[in-house]
Amino acid sequence: MIFLDTSVLVEAITGRLETARALNRAIEQGERLAVSTLVLFEWLRGPRSAEQIELQQALVPLDRAVPFGPREAGTAAGLYRTVAHPRRREIDLAIAATAITHDAALWTLDAADFRDIPDLRLYTPR
Repeated sequence: MIFLDTSVLVEAITGRLETARALNRAIEQGERLAVSTLVLFEWLRGPRSAEQIELQQALVPLDRAVPFGPREAGTAAGLYRTVAHPRRREIDLAIAATAITHDAALWTLDAADFRDIPDLRLYTPR
């Protein structure tokens, strides 16, 4: 399973065609995609058109988002205490914790923000 970071969702739906193609390839290769409720929060707070919301719903429906619950919170708190400079990274740490808790790789376009997080697997499109 691959958890999408907000950066991938934004770029695939509103931006770069290259990211949209990579996302389509992953789907064609049988990869299961998911997002956390935290990613949906970041996505939905931006200015989104009805067409963009429709595309997001087709890709990763709101009602299938993986919640940030007690297990994820415990993992995120552990990461916060482990990584250097955790302040202002709380949401990224929580997104990473959700992927770790669900044994999923995280696909992000901001890999440098996540490289120091222990036990996190980053997905790189083929």
